[in-house]
Amino acid sequence: MTAERDPFANPFPKADKDRSAIWEMLVPRDIDAWTSADWDRVAGDFSQGPFIGLSGNHQPDPQGFTLAFPSLALYREEWLHQAQAHLADRAAGRFDGDPRPHIYAATRLEEIEITGDAALVRKKFNGWLPRADGSRDRMNWQTLYICRRESGDWKIAGFVGYLPHIRD
Repeated sequence: MTAERDPFANPFPKADKDRSAIWEMLVPRDIDAWTSADWDRVAGDFSQGPFIGLSGNHQPDPQGFTLAFPSLALYREEWLHQAQAHLADRAAGRFDGDPRPHIYAATRLEEIEITGDAALVRKKFNGWLPRADGSRDRMNWQTLYICRRESGDWKIAGFVGYLPHIRD
């Protein structure tokens, strides 16, 4: 029998400072900021250099990918739009309780490839958000983050998101 993993626990040992810091940035800080629609909590996690965000549009064929976020400003706008819409749905009672435990349980970030001051990070979602009416919203996608170490701290320089994901 396999032990249940604690979705709130960082899977990387503190001695692995780089991977531990990246996990903290992309899991608890990101989830907590998004569920409270507070961009300021994550604003410092983004590179001030060039930023590009691609959307896989939940399609397996890269031909369907789009340059959805050619700037951090456009990504911030969409991030806030989605987070505020979710917050409004929660305030209206459309979701059943606090979404954080469900988002944490659905999130897997266990693969971080670091080469010098660059990292490729694989963040996967596979789970459900319960709605007040008994239905559930499916979370099943993955994001590839490109991170850079800047002045000793890891920052998000871009991503390819909304990629299809099926349970490993």
